[in-house]
Amino acid sequence: MMKKSSTQISRRHLLASTLAASVASLWGVSSAFAAEWPDKPLRMFVGYPAGSGIDSVARQLARQLEVYTGQAVIVENRPGALGNIAAQAVASAYGDPNTLLFTPNSTHAANTHLFRKLPFDPVKDFTPVASVATLNFVLVCDPKAIEAINVNQLIQAIQREPGRWAYGTGNATGMVAGAMFKSQAGVDLIGVPYKGVPQAMTDLMGGRIQLVFADATLAIPLVRAGKLRALAVTGQRRMAALGQVPTMAESGLSGFSLSSWFAVFQSAGVPMKNNERMSALVQRAIREPSMAEFLRNIGAEPETSTSEELARRVTEDTERWGRMVKLAGIEPE
Repeated sequence: MMKKSSTQISRRHLLASTLAASVASLWGVSSAFAAEWPDKPLRMFVGYPAGSGIDSVARQLARQLEVYTGQAVIVENRPGALGNIAAQAVASAYGDPNTLLFTPNSTHAANTHLFRKLPFDPVKDFTPVASVATLNFVLVCDPKAIEAINVNQLIQAIQREPGRWAYGTGNATGMVAGAMFKSQAGVDLIGVPYKGVPQAMTDLMGGRIQLVFADATLAIPLVRAGKLRALAVTGQRRMAALGQVPTMAESGLSGFSLSSWFAVFQSAGVPMKNNERMSALVQRAIREPSMAEFLRNIGAEPETSTSEELARRVTEDTERWGRMVKLAGIEPE
């Protein structure tokens, strides 16, 4: 029997060592990937009905997060109380990084002034994740029922028949916009609350109410289809998607400017590493060209932030909404 040379033994030892090191390296990478959070499905609560504007954005974001994480993102609609029911569900999930709240400024700025008491603390019970978008609102009517083609004609029509005009609201921004219009225009209007804007739109087209301050995501398709008429937009500038529609200020209501924003929050007590990763994932999603295109097509403007920037926004907007609610003459419920 021939003896193995020392050279052969050295080569085999080197190959075995290299293979072992490669396997160890691959195992380490695989383990790190498997251990990376999130490692199970996420729940995203939305405080408005399925089919609402915010719901469509939440589901688009959820699909993008699924691509990044490989985990399912389950959207759960808990409509009612201007988003408070969904917010309370997330606030109750203390320390759980897998539970998310996708919400407009209602729960974290406006509702503090619209309700005498909230079932949660918008600051202490949540960990900000990131902003998602800003959104204008549109004053719409049924063209078959109302002849007015601008705000001035609308005001004249309301003044001719006081007491018969009602506007529907499905969120805090719509509620404040309606109250501001009523106050600044000096008209007699009845505000009718709904769980969400889709229900208000249904009653608008059914003739049960006459006006809705609708989020642009729902208004734009119906306006383009000729089912509704857009009289004005509530933001400081005209919207690209409805460039021919003037602002409320351009329509004669000086200083009228109101918009909404969407953002993601986690509950209080979430570990910093989980919050930082989720913030990075949301920011990455909003910067995707396809996500930006989706938002602009429905009348929203992509706008993301860090968790710290969102926290400052909550503080600043809470004060701003307090002034607007007071100006609109709304008493807390």
